Amino acid sequence: MSRSSSNSRPPFSRPPTRSPSAPFSPSFDARRPQRLADVLARTDAFSALRAGVEQIAALERDLAELLPDYLATSVEPGFIKDGVLAIFAAHNALAARLRHLEPRLVTDLQQRGWAVESLRIRVRPKAVEAPPPIKQARMTRVGADALHELSESLEPSPLQAALARMAARHRK
Repeated sequence: MSRSSSNSRPPFSRPPTRSPSAPFSPSFDARRPQRLADVLARTDAFSALRAGVEQIAALERDLAELLPDYLATSVEPGFIKDGVLAIFAAHNALAARLRHLEPRLVTDLQQRGWAVESLRIRVRPKAVEAPPPIKQARMTRVGADALHELSESLEPSPLQAALARMAARHRK
C-alpha cells in the first residue's frame, strides 16, 4: 500500500499543535485526566458554572471548619439564593442537629463574608453502598481431607462439629 507524498505524517503520529487562537492549550491531551477547574477555565462559556463550583467548594471548606466532624462529613452545601443557603444532610437526625445549630452557623458564616440570612435544611440520603461480596474461599481436596481427619480425631464438641461441617462443605 503506497502513501501519497502530500501526507508525510506516519499513520499514528500526533497531530500538529493548535494555533494560539484555538480554545485548547498546546499541552491539552483529551486522553489524560484533568482538573475540573482547568477544564472550566478554558472558555468563558463556563464562567457561571465555574463560579458556582468555586462557591460550593468554598462553602464546603468553611462548613468543615465550623461544624463538628460528625456533621461536616455528612453535610453538603447547596447554592445561596435570596440569602437562603440550602444544606443537605445525610439523614433526619443530622438535619435536626443542624436546625439546632442554625443561628450560630448563620452568624459564623456571615462573619466569614457569606451573604446568608437563613438556612434551608433538607435531607438527601446518601446512596446505599453495595455490600461487600461474600467470600468464596476454596480449600483444596487435601486440606478438606486433613480437616475431616482432624474432626474425627476430636471428642464430640462444638469445635469438632464446626470442623466436620467445614470439611464436608469443601469436600463436595
